Amino acid sequence: MWLTALLILGVNLVYAERHSLQYFYTGSTGMADFPQFVALGMVDGKQIDYYDSVIGKNVLKQAWMEGTRDENSITDIRRGYQASFSNNVQILMERFNQTLGIHSFQLMYGCELDTDGTTRGYYQYGYDGEDFLSLDKSSLTWTAANPQAVITKVKWDSTRAKANQNKGYLENICIEWLQKYVGYGKDTLERKVSPQVSLLQKDPSSPVSCHATGFYPSEVKISWMKNGQDHDEDVDLGELIINEDGTFQRASTLNVKPEEWKKNKFSCEVEHKSKTIREILTEDKIKTNYAPFPIGIIIGVAVAVLLLIVIGVVGYKVYQKKKGFKPVNGKFFFISVS
Repeated sequence: MWLTALLILGVNLVYAERHSLQYFYTGSTGMADFPQFVALGMVDGKQIDYYDSVIGKNVLKQAWMEGTRDENSITDIRRGYQASFSNNVQILMERFNQTLGIHSFQLMYGCELDTDGTTRGYYQYGYDGEDFLSLDKSSLTWTAANPQAVITKVKWDSTRAKANQNKGYLENICIEWLQKYVGYGKDTLERKVSPQVSLLQKDPSSPVSCHATGFYPSEVKISWMKNGQDHDEDVDLGELIINEDGTFQRASTLNVKPEEWKKNKFSCEVEHKSKTIREILTEDKIKTNYAPFPIGIIIGVAVAVLLLIVIGVVGYKVYQKKKGFKPVNGKFFFISVS
């Protein structure tokens, strides 16, 4: 979800700062109780705004975004994409010989900026949770993921107008606005909050999890050691989850029997930009699940599931590979795949 490169030198964690601006658009059909079009933007993994076809206007999600741009213009742009996406869903249903069911057309695009000045950008389209088209900036062409996408690829490649416009946007306007947003939200986006680390176990015979929560930014490394040596076997790293307050949580589970960790010295190390925390695994330090499960985990999972529903609608697999962006200012193409 996921945006800082980690370089490990000895036992120290070195962070290469990276900022990102991402946008997700989803047009869908066949779901009566869900908006036919949803759009949202994110800066450094934090949602900054939201639009859907039911509310009909763009809504800011961060106080530091107030007054930074013309929200009426953003609403107009997203209404344009709403109409475009609705049309494209119908076109692709015909192209895939579909008449009924739940279907979706997705777009994600965005840019990233490292502190050393390195930039990246991407445009990717998906249909029904699968890759459809992606931009190759180096050749100014589009890569078709299936035969049905070739029709659109040929159309877009014929003039390269869309590829040129998208590349220029990603390399210039997107980076400019990313820098502005990071400046506006600096106190929030660049803050450092240390993780709270706990050793959790459902019952005496269950695996032990090293759970880190409440940390910001999201980059964290959780590792296990056995008798002073790195221990990578029988370890499962959980997904990164966002908490209700915007901080993050993650867990790493040690899948060894209690008799093994009781007769050896196991420890969990959590490395974060703010600090490094090491917990030695002993029975007296374990929190069991006999009491209600920690409420932070429950809230975090609920928020994560809700975000995935909003972004993916029907399970957007493309989202797992990259993240995307929405345009601000400049000239826009309301796309048509026909």
